[in-house]
Amino acid sequence: MNSDWVKHAINEINADYQRSADTHLIRLALPAFPGIRLYLKDESTHPTGSLKHRLARSLFLYGLCNGWIKEGTTIIEASSGSTAVSEAYFARLLGLPFIAVMPYCTAKRKVEQIEFYGGRCHFVESACEIYAASEMLARELNGHYMDQFTYAERATDWRGNNNIADSIFRQMKNEPHPVPDYIVMSAGTGGTSATIGRYIRCQGYSTELMVVDPENSVFLEFWQTREAGLRSAVGSKIEGIGRPRVEPSFIPDVVDEMLRVPDAASVATAQWLETQLGRRVGASTGTNMWGALQLAARMRDEGRSGSIVTLLCDSGDRYLDTYYNPLWVEANIGDVGPWQEEINALVK
Repeated sequence: MNSDWVKHAINEINADYQRSADTHLIRLALPAFPGIRLYLKDESTHPTGSLKHRLARSLFLYGLCNGWIKEGTTIIEASSGSTAVSEAYFARLLGLPFIAVMPYCTAKRKVEQIEFYGGRCHFVESACEIYAASEMLARELNGHYMDQFTYAERATDWRGNNNIADSIFRQMKNEPHPVPDYIVMSAGTGGTSATIGRYIRCQGYSTELMVVDPENSVFLEFWQTREAGLRSAVGSKIEGIGRPRVEPSFIPDVVDEMLRVPDAASVATAQWLETQLGRRVGASTGTNMWGALQLAARMRDEGRSGSIVTLLCDSGDRYLDTYYNPLWVEANIGDVGPWQEEINALVK
């Protein structure tokens, strides 16, 4: 292994990290929930525009330190888009070729961003096919398959060291309820929920972790049954979250509660959030916020005060052709009107 090149690569990644500020924690003002504060950790402000920037950085460092990534190594990743965008960024930083394996239905804007960073896309028909195609390309090209779904939970330092959980609790320390009653997170790889759940336990906080799961994802059923062989015939329509199989990085025992969120509820909540924030968010953020609103309503009904934190995963500007296109929504998601009415009833 070229140790000088590896040292240079690690230094480049660490230097890039030092140039990046932490992401904002936004407090959402909702008078319908007196004594209950809701917060959004805004991961859309990373250089590559999503929560997956953290994961991509960790995966590259993990691969470099394990000796899997060398000078000239072609990087291959199976992704619904956002992780691939972030990995393309780091591959360009290190001068490495990058190939993203993704379904044809991936948002056009994500494909354009991957290509902007010098990566190329290899398309498959469905989310179920991305794993085998990635492994095949890695063999043919003698490249490295990053395999975010296996390595996400182990590549991230969950004990602290400026991970997302550590950042949330540091940013909350001067708030009226500094220790959140709940943190709400959706799962794609499961790496972020594993990091947050482990951190909460390691630090001795009383915070509970709720994982919200979209339709056609097996994570919730796996959490209930622990049947690792579960499969879904189709993939999630909420990009970036939900999986058709149980991923190794999803750690069910660190999750306190799970909630199934209908796709139409995710899209309706994302669209509603635009009226609260003045900007668009992705549908996975809608999934997260739907769960947070259900918890806020529960706390209100129980007469409790406290705080709830969830994540703003990425910008809605990536999804102008899909979640913010009424014709696409009608054809692929269905009628979101009843869910918009339910949100309005919750927050009035």
